[in-house]
Amino acid sequence: MKEILIDEIICAMSEHLDRGRRKLLREALEKVLHSYDVTINDSRAVWHESDLLVTKFIEAKSIEGCSLKTLHYYEKTIRAMLDGVQKEVVHTTTEDLRAYLTSYQESGGLSRVTVDNVRRILSSFFAWLEDEDYIVKSPVRRIHRVKTAENIKATYSDEELETMRDSCHELRDLAMIDMLASTGMRVGEMVRLNRSDVDFNERECVVLGKGNKERVVYFDARTKIHLQAYLESRMDGEDALFVCLRAPYGRLGISSIESRLRTLGRRLGMEKVHPHKFRRTLATRAIDKGMPIEQLQQLLGHKRIDTTLHYAMVKQSNVKAAHRKFIG
Repeated sequence: MKEILIDEIICAMSEHLDRGRRKLLREALEKVLHSYDVTINDSRAVWHESDLLVTKFIEAKSIEGCSLKTLHYYEKTIRAMLDGVQKEVVHTTTEDLRAYLTSYQESGGLSRVTVDNVRRILSSFFAWLEDEDYIVKSPVRRIHRVKTAENIKATYSDEELETMRDSCHELRDLAMIDMLASTGMRVGEMVRLNRSDVDFNERECVVLGKGNKERVVYFDARTKIHLQAYLESRMDGEDALFVCLRAPYGRLGISSIESRLRTLGRRLGMEKVHPHKFRRTLATRAIDKGMPIEQLQQLLGHKRIDTTLHYAMVKQSNVKAAHRKFIG
């Protein structure tokens, strides 16, 4: 019973502690509780096994390199399912999960994309249980991907990019737009960049992507000029590549960049100006100009090539030209 108590405490604290601190907490609890007898309420005993399995799954995903935000979302999603199904994990059936997903969508009026995200997390969880021999077969195997509409998301035109550049009143904003447009990096990767991460000679920088994986991204000559001008104009001693315009000149955050771009878009009468749209624009252009999809996958830092294909919407005119070249 002591192990149950320790697992539940660590689970409750998992979103606040990294792997090393969770290990230290476990050792401390084991030492303190060594001389004590612990009992568990009978009404909660039936849920102990499920709680323990969820905890072990989250620990496994943590070892794989998932971020704390992702781990928290995984755990929240799985525990919501357990509350909805009201069964032990090992006794949960395909029919239970289908009923839960249907109820989940109807009760919240949620989109198919959201429901499929939940299905994917549950699939990962039950597949792990199967791999670890806690269950014979995952009940999610027979629940297929939720079909969603394939909407072609907008990208920036050349004119829009130039209009944004021309309207920038601050060197920082111009450098930010160039950096996003030429590298295709995530905004979360950009805000973590330091000056020392940038190699101006090679026009490249090292970013820390999802799963704490480093990769090299590249920028063009225009970005180099504007970024150097911005850095030379700064009077602060901050290591961060992009900082606030006023003292104390702290590192710029994701929400600040999103807000700045929205304000710029409203001023220019442009809809949905968002940092992620630069990434999609770069991916689409790279595909249109013939960049091999495997290289684009590496550039964007995608684990699966399917994700890269979702970003790259090939223009129909290019498909027509390719058909005439290779077939017609």
